[in-house]
Amino acid sequence: MKKGESRMANEVVKNAPLRAGAVAGILLAAGTSSRMGSNKLLFPLEGESLLRRMARRALDGGVDPLVVVLGHDAEKTGRELEGLPCQTVVNPRYEQGITSSLQAGLTALPAGTPASVVMLSDMPFVTSEMIAGLIARYRTSVAPLVVSDYEGVHAPPMLYDRRLFGELQAMAEGSGCGRQVVKRHRGEAEVLSWPAAALADVDVPEDYERIRAEGPHAR
Repeated sequence: MKKGESRMANEVVKNAPLRAGAVAGILLAAGTSSRMGSNKLLFPLEGESLLRRMARRALDGGVDPLVVVLGHDAEKTGRELEGLPCQTVVNPRYEQGITSSLQAGLTALPAGTPASVVMLSDMPFVTSEMIAGLIARYRTSVAPLVVSDYEGVHAPPMLYDRRLFGELQAMAEGSGCGRQVVKRHRGEAEVLSWPAAALADVDVPEDYERIRAEGPHAR
């Protein structure tokens, strides 16, 4: 982009009105936990399950509504959300992988939803402040995408404007999920940087034991 064009683009962002409307959240929680041996989303961490912890943080971060996509062990995992103002949807195709759950979540969003934050339920270091930061950056930009960057690694949570929902739906029917959409629109995206440690997730028993041992640092 030339210098003059860059100045004009900055003026467009500066003069653009704040984006209004509630930003939804899609929390993916349908997996089988095959590498863990049992349902990791029910594992306790600092007094609550991993699933409830992430749902609560998403709500505290300002998403509205929050759609939680369940699948494996849906009845039991759904009970973990009792008392929280969220909507659950069961993905009958959860065994086909996370891409089908993303599609189920997008389909469940209210018509006219301006944007959505897509999150994973097994990332206990993602905070409500991180989610709120994505939403705040979205509101003050014209970008179709706000990316989380963990010292060079792009991973959830990610915020997608509704302009990208169609692309996400198409990708969800294949194997690319959101990664290809992020790659395609990386040049237009806003980026928020987080510590690499916040990228930690729970895939195998050793992950859980390490995270639980960190105690207060997992907040």
